[in-house]
Amino acid sequence: MIIGGYMDTTTLRTFLALAQIKNFTKTARQLYVAQSTITNRMQDLEAELGVSLFARNHKQVTLTTAGQKFLPYAQHFIRLETTALQEVTQSPTYAQHIHLGTTNTIYECHLQKKIRSFLATKPNISLAITISHTPDMLLQLQENMLDAVFSFSPLFRDGYISRPYRTDPLVLVCHKKITDYAEGISKNDLPHIDYLFCNFALQGVGIYIQDLFPKHHRFSMEIDNSTKLPQYILDGLGYTFLPRSLIEDDIRQGHLRIIPLLDFAPPKVDSYYITHNPSPVPEELIRHLR
Repeated sequence: MIIGGYMDTTTLRTFLALAQIKNFTKTARQLYVAQSTITNRMQDLEAELGVSLFARNHKQVTLTTAGQKFLPYAQHFIRLETTALQEVTQSPTYAQHIHLGTTNTIYECHLQKKIRSFLATKPNISLAITISHTPDMLLQLQENMLDAVFSFSPLFRDGYISRPYRTDPLVLVCHKKITDYAEGISKNDLPHIDYLFCNFALQGVGIYIQDLFPKHHRFSMEIDNSTKLPQYILDGLGYTFLPRSLIEDDIRQGHLRIIPLLDFAPPKVDSYYITHNPSPVPEELIRHLR
């Protein structure tokens, strides 16, 4: 539905649902409306934009090039609406509402316990936590949708502060029952082990690890989220590099073993706290999260 020449958010939410589900019937079922409603909304939206957003066949739909370009704008509009509604309807119980963004690894390694302990003190601050990828979060920070971001990449731009947050050593680990390379492993040995690869979003650390192996090396498993790897290692399925803080408890309890590196040393994993200058985040919260 188009109101006064502008797309309403119901239409945009329908577009986003269809883009994800890729089927009119299933989307209608998901949104509890008739299939004709989905069809009409998309026809209205395409007429308003003057482009086709979906390529249709008898089984599913896929985004056209125009649809792919429109997708992030629709997502941004919905996020902006949600943030605005939260701000104007903010409960008087809370003196301040803070929206933090963080990568999943930093959240699991450092922030989760600190946020839980902060909330346990029951301050009059409301927290909203977004776990996402760095480019998306930095964009939301610059659009004032986030108050601060915890990321592996800094933001050097006027009006923002990037401070070092944590530096984690990267360690090669395996299950304690795996006794190979007890005295250490050399770089040339790496292609011969069952290595579980995380690309660390292919930033500096991810590229470094990838370059330790031959080009086009086939890993026993690849995943794009390092926090999902420890369970595989705890099951004895291979080896991987991980930030030590992510698996500190398992190392201390003897579940995992660190393998000494004989002729190479991986880079450390640096993370950053990024916020506006001046920062809207209360100092008491900043101190608690350090």
